[in-house]
Parts: sequence; structure tokens; C-alpha cells
Amino acid sequence: MANGFFITFEGGEGCGKSTQSRFLFDELTSQGYNTILTREPGGVSSAEKIREILVQGNKDSLLPMSELLLLFAARYEHVEKKIKPELNKGTIVICDRFFDSSIAYQGYGHGIELKKIEQLKFLTIDFFEPDLTFLLNLDVSEGLSRSKKRDNKELRFENMDLSFHKKLHNGFIQIAKNNSERFSIIDASKSINQIKQNILGIVLNKLKLKKEL
Repeated sequence: MANGFFITFEGGEGCGKSTQSRFLFDELTSQGYNTILTREPGGVSSAEKIREILVQGNKDSLLPMSELLLLFAARYEHVEKKIKPELNKGTIVICDRFFDSSIAYQGYGHGIELKKIEQLKFLTIDFFEPDLTFLLNLDVSEGLSRSKKRDNKELRFENMDLSFHKKLHNGFIQIAKNNSERFSIIDASKSINQIKQNILGIVLNKLKLKKEL
């Protein structure tokens, strides 16, 4: 592949996207594909420092607009320093969350005007977007239950009200419907292996089609 392929995983807390993105990375690597796995917020050292501010501490420690600005600062660093250079080398880049999370969390969840988020997106990363996005769709209560069982210090968003999580869940569904050519919605209530095989099949088909173009 002259140009790489950019895959992102989205969903609410505890939906399994980190597990599935790791599975996909391992499987594609084992099949000989040049692949990297990264995450947001984070991915490069500067963005990882911003991540600590965003995901740790009290749920009310930041105002929603401050969250959004920090996320896009981290994203700009990530895209320019890591994602674009890897794609230009022909790498398959798998990312645990990307800008759809900002629309879901800060837009639908916190109520920031979607137009403002789009303006910030174009100001920082312009029209840059993934080739393929998986939305792992899971009942909100089930996801939060799973997430809180993990030994995890990054619970700032998990600790937000249930109403917030329901709004962002509905937001993700709407985002996927609005971008149906890019999104594949995955039933995250199925077994880990079923989900893994479903995702792998979709990705290998997309890569085959890209190769034939």
C-alpha cells in the first residue's frame, strides 16, 4: 500500500474497544502487515501528558470547553508527529479513539455546540479522517459495570452521571448513522472471539479492496 490505512475504534466506557484494537493489531502483524497501535488522547509523549490531565482526577476538574481544547491540542500533536508520518510510509494505523469521541463526549454528552467542534476540527486537522471506524455498541450500564471492575486510575469520565453516558451513547449511534460509509457498528455484547472475527473479516476485506484499486 503506497498510502497507509487508518482504522479507529470508538464507543462508550467498557465497550471493549481497547481489547479489540489490540487483537486486530496482533492479528494483522502476524499476517505480515506493517501495523502500529496507538490511542487518544495520547500516542506521543506531549499528548500523553495532556491525557493525564483529562482522564484522571475529579469529574468536575475541567470545564467541557477546556476538555475539548486540550483534546484537540493532543490530537494535533498526535496526527502531525505520528499518524500522518506512519500513513505516509504505508503503515496500517490502528487508533483507540479519535475525533468522533470528541463529538460524542463533549458534543452530545456535555452539550457543546457541534458546529464549534467541527470548526476546531478543521482548524487543527482539517479534512483528515479515518478510512474505517468501528463503533462497539454496548448497553451503557453494562459498559460502566465492566469498566469499573478493572484496576484503572483513569476513571474521570466513568464517574460522570449515567445521564451523561446515555447521551454520549446515543451520540455515537447518530455519528455512525451520519457517516455510514466509514462506520461499522459492532454488537459488543457478543463473545470476545465473535467480535474479533467479525472485525478482522471487515478489515481484511477493506484492505483487499484497497489493494485492487
